Amino acid sequence: MTLALIHTRALDGLQAPPVVVEVHVANGLPAFSLVGLADAEVREARDRVRAALLSSGFEFPARRITVNLAPADLPKDSGRFDLPIALGLLVASGQLPALNLNDYEFAGELSLTGSLRPVRGALGLALASHHAGRTLILPEASGAEAALAEGASVRVAHTLREVCAHLMGEDQLPHPKKPDLSHLASYPDLSEVKGQAQARRALEIAATGGHALLMLGPPGTGKSMLATRLPGILPPLEAAASVVTAGILSLAGIFNPERFGERPFRAPHHSASPAAVIGGGSQALPGEISLATGGVLFLDELPEFDRRVLESLREPLETGEVHIARANRRATYPAAFQLVAAMNPCPCGYQGHPTRACRCTPEQIQRYRSRLSGPLLDRIDLCIEVPALSSADLAEAGAGESSAAVRERVIAAASIALRRQGTINARLEGKDLDTHAKPDAAGQTLLNQAVNRLGLSARAYHRLLRVARTIADLAGAEQITAAHIGEAIQFRQLFSN
Repeated sequence: MTLALIHTRALDGLQAPPVVVEVHVANGLPAFSLVGLADAEVREARDRVRAALLSSGFEFPARRITVNLAPADLPKDSGRFDLPIALGLLVASGQLPALNLNDYEFAGELSLTGSLRPVRGALGLALASHHAGRTLILPEASGAEAALAEGASVRVAHTLREVCAHLMGEDQLPHPKKPDLSHLASYPDLSEVKGQAQARRALEIAATGGHALLMLGPPGTGKSMLATRLPGILPPLEAAASVVTAGILSLAGIFNPERFGERPFRAPHHSASPAAVIGGGSQALPGEISLATGGVLFLDELPEFDRRVLESLREPLETGEVHIARANRRATYPAAFQLVAAMNPCPCGYQGHPTRACRCTPEQIQRYRSRLSGPLLDRIDLCIEVPALSSADLAEAGAGESSAAVRERVIAAASIALRRQGTINARLEGKDLDTHAKPDAAGQTLLNQAVNRLGLSARAYHRLLRVARTIADLAGAEQITAAHIGEAIQFRQLFSN
């Protein structure tokens, strides 16, 4: 046979569109042509495949070889096409029988010795193969991730020879072992934070309703400690959300199968570029806001981030997704992250400190705070001050509540919201917001007064209602009262200062 068709898949955002590797071997001067919009990594497959075939005891055809990756208008990247190209060469040159090839899909990068190296996006590949009704053959190192795809038929191999032996019926490839998910996730405990009662309360409210949180205070007051302890009090991630989170991390090549179902915590440095945080690059890869989907995105030193990064957060905070457009690639990624940010009150960091004098002028302080635009602050539900504690206060402060105790209250209150409206309070919109977050008469009066006094926008008005709804859920109250509205207003007053 001089023509072979091998099924595989590309990665296009979170999708895994089908690709057919067409290999044609013809008489003529030895040559190797690879077509089908392949990038540099794929074009280098020629040399890897040649060495892998020879190292595995096969013959590399000294003829005219043409490899087409169809469809031609779909960009292809990475080394996952090495294995299907090698198998296509073996079938087209008559070294491997073309038996039941239509029942399989293949993906794997070949080393020069013929062993298989792991590939990105194994979970997405397995789900797509399952929907197509085919068995996916992957490198053994990617098997644990692919095994998380419920119902998918997956086989794993260490080398090219093992794959060939399976196709010839000599030796069956094993199914991958599912990762051990019985261990409990380990997060820093909230009891290690001393004092800061208001900040702990805000953290509990944020965890219950999925609200964005901004902490303002001098250096060393515990803002980063509080942020890193938020994942430990969040409710468990639902099964469908776990698959989405795992798929994005897998696409970036940083997914650990044993941590399936855990909420991610991403904390990019303030020097990170817009493409790194929002997503982009020539291949339109996901950024930190997508990698934090289902978990927490912590932005420390918020005003130090590039203005383009900060303004690009506005749409994802509203919609929970991000659209990336490049000259030849377009992708839409989930961005359902929970934003936690921290900043100093001024450039030197000591404005309002009880013992250290601030060296900043009013103009410097204004310029520093003006780096955060009004539309961005409007999308943050909770803003709290984390003050400096004296040594006496630290000595007297005992251990606070543990993360486990706080998490029980968070889960109970969050389950109330889910039973009532089917979503977290931070995502309440339209008629559902009017129905489920309507305050009583006294609460409505107080809310109207706050809107007029603080000059709040319609967006801020609705966010106040969502926070008040979460506070009421934590209190076990069906109706939002003036007390709940009053506490919600306290968490927005810093915006108007």
